[in-house]
Amino acid sequence: MKNATVLIVIGKNLVAADLAQKLEALRAKSAQAAILVVGEAPEFPYYAFGVPMYGTTDIPPEWQEAVSGNATELKAKAEEVERLLEQHDVSGDVATVSCEPPQVADAVARRAMLCDVAIIGDDLRHSDVLFRQVVYGVLFHSPIGILLNDHDTEATLAAKTVFVAWNSHLPSARAVHQALPFLRQAKEVVIGIIDPVATAYRDGEDPGVDVAKWLAHHNCNVSVRQFPSGNREIGGVILQRSKESGADLVVMGSYGHSRTREAFFGGTTRTLIEQTEQAVFLAH
Repeated sequence: MKNATVLIVIGKNLVAADLAQKLEALRAKSAQAAILVVGEAPEFPYYAFGVPMYGTTDIPPEWQEAVSGNATELKAKAEEVERLLEQHDVSGDVATVSCEPPQVADAVARRAMLCDVAIIGDDLRHSDVLFRQVVYGVLFHSPIGILLNDHDTEATLAAKTVFVAWNSHLPSARAVHQALPFLRQAKEVVIGIIDPVATAYRDGEDPGVDVAKWLAHHNCNVSVRQFPSGNREIGGVILQRSKESGADLVVMGSYGHSRTREAFFGGTTRTLIEQTEQAVFLAH
């Protein structure tokens, strides 16, 4: 992660101390910060929209006041972040964005285009809609992966043990490629395979050995472990096995199934995103 550009997406209510520890971790890595402060714009009251005959559009003053107040709060947070960057001697820049939820994903994705990894502030979880739009924007509309639950950013960026939840699908391979900086510096990389299918057209005759050999060429200390799910939910099994392995970070490909299917029926990615204890690196 040395000299990387790290996108940090936060809300206007993030505690300064939380951002300060992230900046200290970046300073130790000689990384630069691209900080985006996201605010959900007040919804326009279309139900109250009125156009009197032969008159001008009637826009409720309450909505205008809400928009102005939101802009003021975002500006204040941006100024606070700029002071923190200076105090912690971290190179970077600060930008703000305020728009309706469906547009948040595109705004975040544009900022992520020239970054190496994205970190999402825990405060954004207070707005489920905003949090999901930020996550989806990075995963589906940008070339980088996303880091969640980095409660101790310095320890996460220098993870000693990384658990790779592996299968033979493309998102899993992309996640491993994008997580190479984490894997190369780790003391141990555990390739964990849940319910492997040992056939040539699925996970191979010896599941996990192929990716282990590839990572070994990158000087990673790799071990392969195969686990049965016991008919339990796969996401829960990954979290359990990663904890047993002493992992500081879980690396996983996201959305092997469609988002619609996972929204209705749940899924492994949804489980890993919604949990708040284990640090997770996701890519699609």
